[in-house]
Amino acid sequence: MSFPSSVVLHDLGTPGLGITSFFADYDAVILVDAVSAKGQPGDVRLYRKHELVRVPIPQRVSPHDPALVEALLFAELSGKCPGEVLLVGVIPEKTELGCGMTRVAHNAVQPAMTAITDELRRLGVEPRLRQCALRPSIWWRETVSSSGPEEEGRYVPGYSG
Repeated sequence: MSFPSSVVLHDLGTPGLGITSFFADYDAVILVDAVSAKGQPGDVRLYRKHELVRVPIPQRVSPHDPALVEALLFAELSGKCPGEVLLVGVIPEKTELGCGMTRVAHNAVQPAMTAITDELRRLGVEPRLRQCALRPSIWWRETVSSSGPEEEGRYVPGYSG
């Protein structure tokens, strides 16, 4: 997909409350993550801001818990929350430590992408298919090298060194 310059893509990892600083610069935010919800593994769930801020603040029990509810509430209180927030969540098959993606989660990518492009269109942004697909940059599948400082950050999303 190709997006106009008004669309910015970030891989935020698991940012905790640090995600709040990303909200301030945008009118709309679409987040994509695994979610704990009723349903079958691989099901895609959509949650709008008004639904997310009503969720009781959960106890964080793993490093994968992104503190999204707390970050949204903090951004709302500070007046720096985007007017539009959508969480596109995929129910995971399992939540073990590690970076691999199960086949079930992989199969949910297309429905999640459809939800994202539908939301962009609702917001007035028209994504376009590229003429030639790019090779995906799947950083967790790359072999990390420790050959020297020039290699530092090579596999970090957004690194331009």
